[in-house]
This record gives sequence, structure tokens and C-alpha cells, in this order.
Amino acid sequence: MRPHLPLNALRAFESAVRHLSFTRAAQELNVTQAAVSQQVRALEERLGVALFKRLPRGLAVTDEGLALRPVLSDAFDRIETVLRQFEGGHFHEVLTVGAVGTFAVGWLMPRLKSFHALHPFVELRMLTNNNLVDLASEGLDFAIRFGDGAWPGSHTLKLFDAPLSLLCTPEIAQRLRTPADLAHETLLRSYRADDWMHWFARAGVTPRPARGPVFDSSRLMVEAAIQGAGVALVPASMFGRDLALGRLVSPFDIEVQAGSYWLTWQKGKPATPAMQLFSQWIAKEANEGAAGFGEADTARA
Repeated sequence: MRPHLPLNALRAFESAVRHLSFTRAAQELNVTQAAVSQQVRALEERLGVALFKRLPRGLAVTDEGLALRPVLSDAFDRIETVLRQFEGGHFHEVLTVGAVGTFAVGWLMPRLKSFHALHPFVELRMLTNNNLVDLASEGLDFAIRFGDGAWPGSHTLKLFDAPLSLLCTPEIAQRLRTPADLAHETLLRSYRADDWMHWFARAGVTPRPARGPVFDSSRLMVEAAIQGAGVALVPASMFGRDLALGRLVSPFDIEVQAGSYWLTWQKGKPATPAMQLFSQWIAKEANEGAAGFGEADTARA
């Protein structure tokens, strides 16, 4: 078994190979140039290979040194990253969460103060998307999505159902005495082309084609509805503030189920402490009774 390599010698080599200078490495490490040279020489003797060619005007890295450099650089970078998480005498952990914009604004944002109060040393980074997301390539720990929970390569935890309801301005609502009156209104649409067809079927009236503008976000669709551009079919539970302020009303007590909100994470990704804390917190907030990460797993292949 190879004896343990001295950490100081490895650090001296990594700095010297970056600078191609024992002098600049010494300045970075706050030691003498002779100390760096001795450390590197001791490392070469321990390994039995030359890591540098000493030239009259500097250093040249040998093939052996080039092979060792990326391994050490990566290791020291990782150590530094972890040590920075202990600043202030506490362990800080970054948690990156992506969420559909409607959910982020309408449900999650008002509750984040609670999460931070409970777990102040988790640094939460929030990103929004339009339901199209790649957990691995985007570096996400979690993604909160709307749908049926069937996303390949992802574990899923159902948060709650979000049935769709009609929302419009009070002025438009005055013209809507029955669902059939929608024939004279602009129907704002999402990327799910059959939402309106399902709603008309649930209302018991003959479906009519929806030819209004198409939006990739219910949040945008509702903003258009607030401006009087038409009638939106959206998860009303995400727009409680707009309803409470009277900017929007729901003219009919008719809902249609189009999907649910889900917490999703990549299969095979180890659960960090921050992921555990967030999953437990959001499950409790959603009143699903789930104890935590993985315990309410309803993963699809």
C-alpha cells in the first residue's frame, strides 16, 4: 500500500503547476520559494517521478505532472466548496428548485418565509419554467411540475390536485348567465388543447372551438384575463389574491381535472440533507401527510 502523501506537498505542486512558478506559488501559499521547491521535490521523491522540468527561465510540466494536475485541482476545489458552507459556524447548503411560474407565484412564494424561518442555513435558489424541464442538465435538485406525474427518469411526490375553473373580469361575468353564453366570448387557451373541450363536456353544453390566444403559462393567461382579453380556464387555487381583490371572478361553479402539482427529482440522485428538509416541509404545507423525501414516492418508469 502506498504511504499517505503529504497534503502540503500536494498543495504546493497544485499551486506551482497553475502558476508555472515556485515564486508565485510561494506568494499564494504565504511561504518561502525554497519551501515550495522542497515540498515539490519531496513529492517527486515519494512518487518516484519528475513532475517538473527545471529550466533556466522557469518550469515545464512533465507528462506525469499533467496527469496529476486535474485530479488535485478538482479535489482542492471540492474541499474549498464544502468549507465555504461552514461560514459563520453553521453548515450552509444550496438547494436549487425549479417550478412552473404559476405555482411559484401563486402558492410557493407566500410560504417561503416559513421555510427560511425553519431552515435558515439552506440557501434556496428558485428558477421558473413552463413545465418543460431537464433536472440533470439544468442542475436542479427538485422541479415542481403540473401534470399526471408521468415523467420518465423522475421520482414524483404528489402535492395536490389543481382543478381548472373559469376566471374573468366582473364586467365579462355579467354577460355570462349560462355556459352557452361563452360562445360570444374569447376563450384564452393553454398548451393543453383539450382543456376547454373537457370543461364544456363537464358543463353539459355542446363544445365550441377555442380560437383565442395561446399561453405557455396560466400566470400569463390570467394577466390577459385581468386586462379583459377574454375568459381564462386555469387552476383557480393559484389566483386567490386576484379573486380576493375582485380583479377576477369565477362565473360558474364548474371544475374540470387536468392535472396535479408534483414535486419531482432525478432517479439515482442522492438525497442531500437540504432535499430532505424541503420535501418534508412542502409535503406538510400541501397537507398530503407525506413524512418526507421518498416515502410517498409514486415514481413512473
